[in-house]
Amino acid sequence: MRSKAWLQRNQLAVYAVGVALAVAFGVGVPSAAPLFEASITPVLAVLLYVTFLEIPFVRFRRAFTNTRFVAAALGMNFLVVPAVAFALTRVLPADPAVLVGAFLVLLTPCIDYVIAFTDLAEGDAEQVTAVTPALLFAQFALLPVYLWLFLGDRIGPVISAGPFVEAFLYLIALPLTLAWATEALTDRTEAARQWQSAMGWLPVPMMGATLLVVIASQLPRVAESAGQLLALVPVYAAFLVVMPILGRIAAGLFEMNVGEARALVFTSVTRNSLVVLPLALALPAGYELAPAVVVTQTLVELTGMVVLTRAVPAWLVPTAPTTMLPARFRSD
Repeated sequence: MRSKAWLQRNQLAVYAVGVALAVAFGVGVPSAAPLFEASITPVLAVLLYVTFLEIPFVRFRRAFTNTRFVAAALGMNFLVVPAVAFALTRVLPADPAVLVGAFLVLLTPCIDYVIAFTDLAEGDAEQVTAVTPALLFAQFALLPVYLWLFLGDRIGPVISAGPFVEAFLYLIALPLTLAWATEALTDRTEAARQWQSAMGWLPVPMMGATLLVVIASQLPRVAESAGQLLALVPVYAAFLVVMPILGRIAAGLFEMNVGEARALVFTSVTRNSLVVLPLALALPAGYELAPAVVVTQTLVELTGMVVLTRAVPAWLVPTAPTTMLPARFRSD
């Protein structure tokens, strides 16, 4: 148990090691990139399985009774974020691969390391975990709609249903079903309880392993196209500035407590680059740059998270936000 607590306290260091190893492989052994790329889906599936195991499903159901937080998280991610993403990407070059990659990652809320970063900022990580299935289902349902809305008919020949169905099955349905089955068995057998306890060691190491395979698989592409990708850095950085502020405002409007408010900020700003990367990799010829566009966001976001885990509790949400609504509109 002490080692589990150590992993939790030092998870940023574990993630940093994963990124450092990825850079070492990506720069020193670029020929290994295809091997890392082939590992992305299975490693992600394991990560999501152990993530879903982190909180018992009875608490998932209880957390979903907090309809205020669920509504705020869905509204921020699927109403506010698309508007912000569309506005920020107006400055990008009209390269279809760049635009598709940028929209893939900006339109999809994170469902993995957002939990860890929320916890590091002393936010309500349990509430973020509980809303994860809703965010997953909604983003896979709405992503094609927003891509068509923002990119028009030209997106039709590019995005096919196959990669979405495959990603849904392997990265949502399978891990979630296995987690449900595991939890059901823990009430019946000692072996299942021991298995679940053993899996409790894995979320932090698996997050580090996921960062390793994702970044190492795409770093050679990032290096080769650095000139084109530099234009994305200000856009991704601006997203990291704008969305926490909007999340803070929304938390005040919904009269959230400190933990909920911090959780809403992090679920509004962190993006699902790891899970959407397989979708970018499945794009047809001519879109080879799109995966590098996605991974560039990961690199910018990880840097930003180091800042936000300190800035959110110290400055942005040090206490419960007060509503900005006039008194006649408040719930009380």
